[in-house]
This record gives sequence, C-alpha cells and structure tokens, in this order.
Amino acid sequence: MYLYHFGLGELPFTLTPNTNFYLPLAPHNEALAVIFTALKTGEGFIKVVGEVGTGKTLLCRKLLNEIPEHFITAYIPNPYLNPDELRRAVAVELGVKQAQRMSLQLLTQRIQTRLLELHSQGHSVVLILDEAQALPEDSLEALRLFTNLETETRKLLQVVLFAQPELDQRLAKTEFRQLRQRITFSYKLRPMNANEVQQYIQHRLVVAGYKGVELFPVAICKKIARVSQGIPRLVNVLCHKMLMLAYGQGHYKMTVKLLQAAVKDTESIDVKSKKNVLAFSCLALSAALIMAYYTLVVKS
Repeated sequence: MYLYHFGLGELPFTLTPNTNFYLPLAPHNEALAVIFTALKTGEGFIKVVGEVGTGKTLLCRKLLNEIPEHFITAYIPNPYLNPDELRRAVAVELGVKQAQRMSLQLLTQRIQTRLLELHSQGHSVVLILDEAQALPEDSLEALRLFTNLETETRKLLQVVLFAQPELDQRLAKTEFRQLRQRITFSYKLRPMNANEVQQYIQHRLVVAGYKGVELFPVAICKKIARVSQGIPRLVNVLCHKMLMLAYGQGHYKMTVKLLQAAVKDTESIDVKSKKNVLAFSCLALSAALIMAYYTLVVKS
C-alpha cells in the first residue's frame, strides 16, 4: 500500500466528501458566507450551483457540521422523489411520528404543527437538499408550497438547494417563475485556479500525515490544474493515480510522465486537454498504471 511508501496516515485523495480535508479556499468560503447570511436573515430559498466535482456535497456536509445550534436541519441527500415521497421524507426528518402511514392531508397538517412547535421553542428549520437538479417538476412545485408556511414575521421553513447547473436551466422555464423569484440568495461555485490547486494538493497531503519533502512540484501542480480544469474531484483522481504509479515504480516524486499516465487512464478528462496540455507520447503508460493497481491491490 502506498501509505507506508510515502509515510501517510490515510489516503489523501479519496472521493469521499470528508470535511477533515476541507480547505477554506475563496469559492467555498464565499458560498458558505452566502448561505449563513441568507439563513440569518430568514430568506426562504438559497441556491448553490456548481459543476460536477466542484465540492457541493462537501460544502453541504460542512454546513450540516457548522450550522448554529438553534437551527434544526432536515437533510435529503437524494431528492429524486415525487411530491408525496418528498413530504414524507421531510416529515421523517422533522420527527413527525408515523409519517409514512398517514394521509397526505393529515401529513401536511402535522408538518405545519411541527414547524410551529419548533418555532415556538426558538428554533429555525432548514431543509437541505443535495443534488437538487434531480427533483421532478411536480416536486419542485411542492417544494415551493412548503415555503408558504410562515408566521407574520418569518418563514417556518428555509430551503437550501445544492445542485448542478441543470437546475438553473429548469428554473428558467416559465412554469417555475414563482419558485425562481423566491430564490433571493444564490452562489455559483467556480473551479480552482492554479494557485488554489497547489494549495489544495499540499493541504490534503498534510492532513493525511505527510511530512517529507515536496511530492508535487509547483510545475506539476500547474499542469494538474490545467488538465483537470480546476475541478477538485478530477484533481483527486489524478493525484491518487500518480501516487499509485510512483509507488509501483519505487519513485518518491511526481513527474510529468506519471501525470501523463494518470490522465491517459482517466476517461473524464477532456480529450482536447489530453492532447494540447500534456502533449502525449505514444508510450504504453496505461499499462504501467495497471501494474501499479496490481501491486497495490493484489500484493498488499
């Protein structure tokens, strides 16, 4: 296993959104600032949009971990639910008993009663949906109706949506203009720039326990930034494969050839980037990566 080879305590570039590896870079800090400001002012809808792999789920986990204590959260990680399923999922998250058995009319009443109860206790309730672009159209309308629940002074339920850009395309439709008008705070996550990619790589290595000399030179980090287009998930994939290759070959420093092999083996990397950025040779680099996999998985 390459952990021992590089003196690591854990894998630094896994795809699991582990908040221990969170790095307060500008785009993620700005997104959290927007969310917390909107929640503090009692806004109904807050939206954070980002391309695949830009760290939306990690931000979602960070929000759940750091939200002030007076907030009660209802978290739905997979919102591909019809309106009935969505209501019942929200009810379960809010602690409504027997939510799966009662009629829809009674369920709606119980949700409102529960929200009023929490409000009277000094709590604010936040519904957080990850992958919100997957919500069916009728469920989007049901979500809007949720925010009609309010007192004379504030909403009983606030909603935070984490989604891919496809959600914006859907909300641009005429039939969703009422929901679109209720989204008063929004933020679009941008990819990392070259300097941020370098910070990101070094940070994850340090968190994972690395204490040796520089593994990823600045020049390599810049190439990783270009070919990954600054997408954190792709940076993780490339760095993980490079470490595996280096381990399999007995190396201790990342090189262009290792990056070439990792890129060639990664289908999600843009073909144009592969050709123009790294100027690939015709070496059988993927074979070297396969051998590294074998060494790591089979022999360990």
